[in-house]
This record gives sequence, C-alpha cells and structure tokens, in this order.
Amino acid sequence: MGTITGHAKIAEQPPLRRQPFNRRRLRQNIPIFLMFLPALAQFLIFRYAPMGGLIIAFKNYNFADGVFGSPWVGFDNFRILFSQPQMLNILRNTFWLSFLQIVVGFPFPILLAIFLNEARRMWFKKLVQTLVYLPHFLHWVTVGGIIALIFAQEKGVLNYFITGWTGEAYPFLYKEHSWMAIFVGSGIWKEAGWSAIIYLAALAAVNPALYEAASMDGAGKLRQIWSITLPSIMPTIAIMFVLSVGHFMEVGFDQIYVLKNSAVSGIADVISTWNFRVGINGGQFSLATAMGFFESIVALVLVFSANLLAKRAGNGLW
Repeated sequence: MGTITGHAKIAEQPPLRRQPFNRRRLRQNIPIFLMFLPALAQFLIFRYAPMGGLIIAFKNYNFADGVFGSPWVGFDNFRILFSQPQMLNILRNTFWLSFLQIVVGFPFPILLAIFLNEARRMWFKKLVQTLVYLPHFLHWVTVGGIIALIFAQEKGVLNYFITGWTGEAYPFLYKEHSWMAIFVGSGIWKEAGWSAIIYLAALAAVNPALYEAASMDGAGKLRQIWSITLPSIMPTIAIMFVLSVGHFMEVGFDQIYVLKNSAVSGIADVISTWNFRVGINGGQFSLATAMGFFESIVALVLVFSANLLAKRAGNGLW
C-alpha cells in the first residue's frame, strides 16, 4: 500500500517548468562574458575562419588569382598526392610514430599523477612536481640541444662512457630503432608532467572515505589504486584518450624537425615534415592543403571511433 501511495505522490507532482529569462542574472554575468570574448575571438579568427582555405585543396592555387580566383581542379590534387611513390612510407611513418606515442606515452601521466597523489612528504611532492613540469616550458630546439648533448656520437655524455667501456661509440641518433626510442622518450619527458595536472585534479575529487573504508577492510595500496583510484578517474582517462587520438596524425613537427637527420629519414619523414617541404619550401600550396584536408578527415574518423569505444565502456566524450 505504501508503495502504491508513493507512486501516486510521484505522479501528482507538477511537471518541471522552464525557468524564465533572468535579465538581472545576465547583467551580473556580463564581466564573465567579456572575459570570454578574447578566447572566442581567438577561436573564430585562428580556428574557424581558416577553414575556408580548404577550398585550395580543390584548386590550382596561385598568388595572382588568389584563393577564390584560382581555377578549380576537383580531386586532381588528391590523385597527384596519393600517386607519389613516397606517400605510402610517409603515411606508415606517421601512423607508427603516433601509435608509439599513444601506446607508450599515454599511461605515463596517469602513473605519475597516481605516484604524486600517493606521496606523503610535501617537500618531496613539490620537488618532483617542479622537476617534471619544467620540461614542458622548454622549446623543442632547447630539448634537441639537450638530447644532442647526451646522445651525440662524438661528444655525447653517454657515448663518453660507452667509448671508455667498449672502445667504440654507438650512433644513437643515426639508428632507426634507437632514434625512435629517443623520440618517444623525449616526448614523454617533456609532456608527461604537464599532462599529469588534469589527472591530479581528478584525483583531488576522490572521496578520502573510500580509501579509509578500503584500508579498514584490509586492502593494500595497490588494491586501493586498482579498485578506487583508477575507476574514479576513468572518465577523465577516457576524455584524454579521445583528445589524444584527435592528434594522432600530427606527430609533432617541432620534435621531428629538431631530431631528424638524413640517416633516419626512412622513419622520420612524416606528414608534417612533408607538408613543410612541399608546401612551404616547394610552394605547392594546393598539394599541402590536400594533405592537411586528408589528415583532418582521418583524425575526425579516429576521434569518432575512439569515442565510440569509450562510450561502450561507459565513459564517452559525447
């Protein structure tokens, strides 16, 4: 009887009404809207407005006729693009290096955030945070100089000891496998600390009572991390994974350009370096735009696919 009465009470509740427009609240939030305007203008001017330039991919662009006056060529630029013999190798390098960056590099910020969250000595936590955040603010030119100082074949610090032990220096930067390891490792060293910030923010929202209850039940630190920490930040992990997949095709021009050399061009030549070489240096803007358009389409498909997988796991971005 009580259940029926409860259902009746729920049924008798009036439907939710839409809140009327509040002019006073709007006026109170005007300073916030004004603060948001520069960010909105930045996105409109530098993110959305340049999308109109994608029509260059379907034109034979030249400076004399301009973007809108250049003759249409349809999909000829894409046919030329994918008929080039080196294009398959460029795409393979882009996918392979991006795959390594995500598979190897993506877990590091999560592990670092969990490690910092478990640290109890505040001085140690602040020291580690400072050391791991600092590389993010270094330009890749500076990082490249540090890498050359460590791994250079002739005057590198590491080869100084290797030469003393074996009598022969090892060309770390001129072998494809060691170059890929340095490429992935330098990316992790530079960005893991900065990427860990968002996971630390998510960990700060975890209820400490959950850890206390688990500790009273006899769960150790590893069990608490596995059963409480990771499930609590799983929505954040899913969002960051989808966003990282969105940059799958980029690889990072600065990092590649600073670290590459002719000996590893077979693995280091990617879409971004090809675009720079053909588009900027070669002046073939239509081909470079076609490649950028293709890159964006692939990234869009990958983002939707990654979000679909995350959504099936219960943590989709949308």
